[in-house]
Amino acid sequence: MSQNARDQILGNIRRGLGRGELSQQAQTQLSERISQHPRHTIPARGQLDTEGQVALFRSMAEEAAAELIDIDSLEKLPVAVAEFLQQNQLKQLLRGSDAALEALDWSPLEDIKVESRPVQAGDPISLTLSFAGIAETGTLMLHSGPNSPTTMNFLTDIHLVALRQSQIVGFYEQAWQQLRETVGENWPRTVNMITGPSRSADIEQRLQMGAHGPKRLVIFMIND
Repeated sequence: MSQNARDQILGNIRRGLGRGELSQQAQTQLSERISQHPRHTIPARGQLDTEGQVALFRSMAEEAAAELIDIDSLEKLPVAVAEFLQQNQLKQLLRGSDAALEALDWSPLEDIKVESRPVQAGDPISLTLSFAGIAETGTLMLHSGPNSPTTMNFLTDIHLVALRQSQIVGFYEQAWQQLRETVGENWPRTVNMITGPSRSADIEQRLQMGAHGPKRLVIFMIND
């Protein structure tokens, strides 16, 4: 949004409220209030130690029909991905171009075609990194960026996600706080919360997997 458009919108709001711009004192008080943003009530089940958070995330993610694969380090991700692709007879992988993924040795995929680009119709499987895992509901937090388009999270039949155990937090407020501290003022265009594969029971109350997104969500849990 341009500065001129922003000023016009704010001007219309002020006229509707029947006042002009806030005084400097009022602006300072408002900024202080926003910066503090006190937390709401936090569910007790998310207030756990690190080990408890990992265990709860695992339990809740599996309850939501996500598949979990444990690996010892990020460096072993290509081998684990290669094994998954071979087991599912897949010859193509759409991969995010994040620096952490680009730095890995992808030679274990051998003749499997690996690409880093936006999703196209018919792409079967994508691999992305997760920003955080939220234990209270087994939810992944991912955000868009030039190296990880949002379409990679929703338009393939199978979505592979790499998640470090150290990225797991107890509850949503912690995940949002980490995002604020990481991105500063450069907020991503989109933040996605993903809990299990896509599903719907709207049609005759019959559960349909992949109704609005991937049929399978596979989380590579990295023990770091």
